[in-house]
Amino acid sequence: MFSDFDSQALVECVPNVSEGRDPRIIQSMVEAIEKVHGVSVLHVDSSEDANRSVITFVGFPPSCVEAGFRLAEKALQWIDMRKHQGIHPRMGALDVFPFVPLQHVTMDQCVALARELASRIGNALRVPVYLYGEAAFSPYRKELATIRKGGYEKLKEKLQDPAWKPDFGPREFIPESGAVIVGAREILIAYNINLNTRDVRIASTIAGRIRESGMKVKNPNGKVQSTPGLLKACKAMGWYLEKYGIAQVSTNLTNFRMTPPHQVYWVCKQLASSMGVEVTGSEVVGLIPLEALLEAGRFFFSQQGVLEKEESQLIEKAIHGLGLNDLYPFQPKEKILEYALKERLHQCKRKLSS
Repeated sequence: MFSDFDSQALVECVPNVSEGRDPRIIQSMVEAIEKVHGVSVLHVDSSEDANRSVITFVGFPPSCVEAGFRLAEKALQWIDMRKHQGIHPRMGALDVFPFVPLQHVTMDQCVALARELASRIGNALRVPVYLYGEAAFSPYRKELATIRKGGYEKLKEKLQDPAWKPDFGPREFIPESGAVIVGAREILIAYNINLNTRDVRIASTIAGRIRESGMKVKNPNGKVQSTPGLLKACKAMGWYLEKYGIAQVSTNLTNFRMTPPHQVYWVCKQLASSMGVEVTGSEVVGLIPLEALLEAGRFFFSQQGVLEKEESQLIEKAIHGLGLNDLYPFQPKEKILEYALKERLHQCKRKLSS
């Protein structure tokens, strides 16, 4: 299978591990990835409140499978889910591992990569593994949230249900490890909106209003009914960030061309205002495609009647318009996917020439 890849083939992997507080453990997992020839870690985003780290790396497809397996070994070695606490939904030590096609790679090939890694983890490391996204064997397992419903706390019960037999590995609850979810998907933007309130109920209400699945509300007769959300290809929830003392609307944009970040920001701003609070800025978790920021820059310039600007000006406008410096400085070279990849390639060339 792996001989079918073009020499220029490149995939992105964005594993989420259930550790965001111990720098030593996080670094050991990053080093496990970096030891594999043919892969490069572009970015690590750790959250103390979520107790979770998002690691972004790219590489030649077979190398990414090997790096994923070594990461799984480290995560299962160092992370004890019996002690894990955090605000982000999770089901295991290596919670989720998606393959994303970047160049000279098809989605079908990413599906094959995901299934290869899932098989290795399940059979060699003896933990339950589920497939999601395009790699799912069954339609009802395509949505990550469906698989992860109930989280780690309900995993033992889930494993007893024949409908939730793992795709690979034992049908057994392993308290210290939980389960692993592996999949294939297109580029996703993890994008969060900051509110000037500590009230997580406001953030949760806004999340319910915007997410595609909508929210359940009681009508005047007391009956519960579903209300569709305002934004397509948007998943959202509200939570409280103790580190910053604010409530946040946390979103995953599964198709940023259909629903771009600046649209999410604008809609949240209007909804927040109607509830008596303000949006103070926003945050990108992990990396963001250049295209998304350029479109945001064009949007904010168009509001001033300006149509054309240089790339650097568009990025600067997007950073300002979206309030991306609100919690900490937004560094384009580190946070924009294409820039981070380019910087990493330059570093590799400098090492080879030295």
